[in-house]
Amino acid sequence: MVRRIWMDRVHLALKKRSVLWLSGVRRVGKTSLVKSLAGLKEPVDYHDCELLRVRESLQDPEFFFSRRPGDSIIVLDEIHKLENPAEVLKVAADHFPKLKVIATGSSTLAAKAKFSDTLTDRKTDLWLTPVLVSELGDFSSSIEDRMLYGGLPRFLIEKNQDETDRLDWLEQFWAKDVSELFRIEKRHSFLKFCQLLLAQSGSLFEATAFGTSCEVSRQTIMNYLAALEIVHFAHIIRPFTQKKSQEILTQPKVYGPDTGFVCAFKGIEKIRDTDRGDLLEHLTLNEVHGVLGRKDIVHYWRTKQGHELDFVLCPRQGRDPVAIECKANHRKFDPTALFEFRRLYPAGENWLVCLSLNRVEEAQYKSTNGDAVIVKMIPIEKLAAAILRIQ
Repeated sequence: MVRRIWMDRVHLALKKRSVLWLSGVRRVGKTSLVKSLAGLKEPVDYHDCELLRVRESLQDPEFFFSRRPGDSIIVLDEIHKLENPAEVLKVAADHFPKLKVIATGSSTLAAKAKFSDTLTDRKTDLWLTPVLVSELGDFSSSIEDRMLYGGLPRFLIEKNQDETDRLDWLEQFWAKDVSELFRIEKRHSFLKFCQLLLAQSGSLFEATAFGTSCEVSRQTIMNYLAALEIVHFAHIIRPFTQKKSQEILTQPKVYGPDTGFVCAFKGIEKIRDTDRGDLLEHLTLNEVHGVLGRKDIVHYWRTKQGHELDFVLCPRQGRDPVAIECKANHRKFDPTALFEFRRLYPAGENWLVCLSLNRVEEAQYKSTNGDAVIVKMIPIEKLAAAILRIQ
């Protein structure tokens, strides 16, 4: 399945710099994406770094790149399999700037065990996310399908909800990504943590509680979480705060990589009305990540009294925070938390992402003490356009 949006982004990224780092969680479609580039604008020279002969040929990167045609796109798939992948990319960027190199891997370059050099200013980063709402037509899938089966292409195409396949995915994830990139012991505890994290996806993160369940220390759990963030398995959403006395300052919320895994490990076999709001949160987060390609601009907000907003978006410094609530049915929206947030932070747009409308609408809500807020009600299908407008 050709993901056209991402093909355009690849070509745009290669115009900025000659080296592109394409990352994304396992089986999100990185290999399919780079192979789909073949036969388009430039020839594609594909190399699978899982193969021994490819790894051997890249032991001398200068010789390897000197034999490549100058007008080709060189793909180094699963580059973390190499002994020194950062050095290979550095040679390409510094000594063969006319070549275009795409390196793929499940992690960001923060996986220090493999990447001693993060190649700052030598490469462009592109984070391939699970399927976006705008891509569903290409996958002959509905939003309901996307919620239940998730956005990893194979699971979505096959309408596959088999928990056994998800467990197999976790085993491969451990064997091919985690164990090669990180020095992590206690495989059983790590995989149990992954499953518990998926079952509690979108909740406030309590490291001590996870440590008790997994029979490891709190620090070990924090190490696990840091590794999972690097390989795009865990999305850590930190609180939005200006250190006001009534706000939660440090405790994060953690989301899993995809709704299909969340459904599988929460035991959701058929989506009920009570599930839709939670799954809509996950879809909203994926849309933000897919459009902006960054994790650091998405927060949540919560007070010690329990008032909470699903997300607060800070697209760039100096812009007013965008408050985001997710509600399957817009008619059931309760603006109480929004009133509290805007009492502290008066300026900024208010969005209600929903499933119950097919066009963007606005509504005014008034509190009992006379406060008023304007809320833009945005169907999930229209969210990407709204995000692009404020970036």
